[in-house]
Amino acid sequence: MGRHKTLLILLLVCSFGFSQQMELDSIVHPKDSLTDYYVRFEGDSVLYSSIALDEVFLFDRLTFKDRKEKLRYYILRRKTLKVYPYAKLAAERLVELNDSLVHIKKRRHRKKYTRKVQKYIEEEFSAELKKLTRTEGQILVKLIYRQTGTTAFDLVKELRSGWRAFWYNATAKAFNISIKEEFHPEREHEDYLIEDILQRAFASNQLERQKSVLDYDYAQLNNKWKDGPNSKN
Repeated sequence: MGRHKTLLILLLVCSFGFSQQMELDSIVHPKDSLTDYYVRFEGDSVLYSSIALDEVFLFDRLTFKDRKEKLRYYILRRKTLKVYPYAKLAAERLVELNDSLVHIKKRRHRKKYTRKVQKYIEEEFSAELKKLTRTEGQILVKLIYRQTGTTAFDLVKELRSGWRAFWYNATAKAFNISIKEEFHPEREHEDYLIEDILQRAFASNQLERQKSVLDYDYAQLNNKWKDGPNSKN
């Protein structure tokens, strides 16, 4: 309630300030023709019906029911902040790969280029990824899905082969990691906590924002999980 009240006050203040400026502009520069309703940018005229604003979230103060829950959140936070850059970079590499493949017509050349990129990614990340713990590895798998909309298993299968993807998954299972794991903050409370950690890190410029390809609304997630993992909303 406090957050919504603050947001409402902020919107009213912004609206009042904007309306005052519009009234002043109408007095100083009367709008007598259609061209007066254009905004001018470096010599160009743009017709406007609304003002585009960046999306802003107002975060509630973190509260925990007990020390155990608080500890769990901050451990998850540390691990999420650690592996997110890898997921972000993986998504960027995938976009670059797909953009390049569009211009490569021959199947043989496409496979050769894909293997080259895959080898480059392995060399770029393998040393660091080997240092990840089991839980960090599982969070990374979830974040890869968040950034690409594709499971790590399907990415391996697409870039290499189904057989290799099978063995990758079997190896990961030996460490209790599923590379078929998806990311669903609307269904899984831990996934919501990961999303909350990311949004707070984006807002504080601790992480560089990369929008998820998945379709969910963070504000609605907050409302759903406001009563914790047992929320029925």
